[in-house]
Amino acid sequence: MTCSGNPSPWTEQDIPDQGGRVALVTGANTGTGFAAAKALARRGAHVILACRQVDKAMAAEQRIRAEVPGASVERVTLDLGELASVRKAAQAVQERHTRLDLLVNNAGVMIPPYGKTADGFELQLGTNHLGHFALTGLLLPLLLATPGSRVVTMSSTAHKFGRIHFEDLQWERGYHAWGAYGQSKIANLMFTFELQRRLGRAGSATLAVAAHPGFARTDLARHAVRHPLTRLGMAALGAFLSQDAAHGALPLLRAAVDPEASGSHFYGPSGCGELKGAPVLVQSNARSRDEAVQRRLWQESEQLTGVVYPI
Repeated sequence: MTCSGNPSPWTEQDIPDQGGRVALVTGANTGTGFAAAKALARRGAHVILACRQVDKAMAAEQRIRAEVPGASVERVTLDLGELASVRKAAQAVQERHTRLDLLVNNAGVMIPPYGKTADGFELQLGTNHLGHFALTGLLLPLLLATPGSRVVTMSSTAHKFGRIHFEDLQWERGYHAWGAYGQSKIANLMFTFELQRRLGRAGSATLAVAAHPGFARTDLARHAVRHPLTRLGMAALGAFLSQDAAHGALPLLRAAVDPEASGSHFYGPSGCGELKGAPVLVQSNARSRDEAVQRRLWQESEQLTGVVYPI
């Protein structure tokens, strides 16, 4: 169990001025995505709220404008579970903007009943990893053309029990919700590490960085509380072990804007078990750093999505 000291906690006040910068945040209508989008807008960034549901995106935009006077915000419709939607969103962003400083791959689903995306992928792998893989690849030319740009991808401590099931990547034999979630979250880290390696080889200054929110109180866990007793237990534990969405977003924000960040850095909460606390550098497990598996996952992801990276 990790319990690290943090004498000078990093907070939202440490976000440097973001004036003139453009940031796209997926899943920006709720939870850590909304908190991150609002914080970036407050510091002067132009924020693109990339959300699946138009009405919820509009509500989020209105809330940000109400809470951050003068906020520069726009919306783009993005369904990470549908590659056609990913392509359409990426095209819209490229048509509207000549730069992209931050791509924040935050959106996700957690332990739903078995389901498939519009393209036939297992829902968690398809949304959490493959959708973001495709989006990043399609937006990479814009990122590469922007000095100091970053790709920040949200993982989870669930990566620690995840592994890539190449023999049944889509969980068509014996679906296990937690196992599939762990696979998607270790995939997020492997994607980050392999992307950084490829950026480095290409001589690009664009960084690929990762984060996890600890135990954050968001609606991501809605499928985990289907049973009343589970709901009561999580509520009781949450009072002591969790943090709100704004604090859960801080590792993501630090990964996005800390001038000391380097490629492949991984940020999470500083408290015991990395459940809550100020954001610090943390370590992923050894399995996530297996370069051979990272390369194979990358190849599989290109084949499945049809998105080939320009590096």
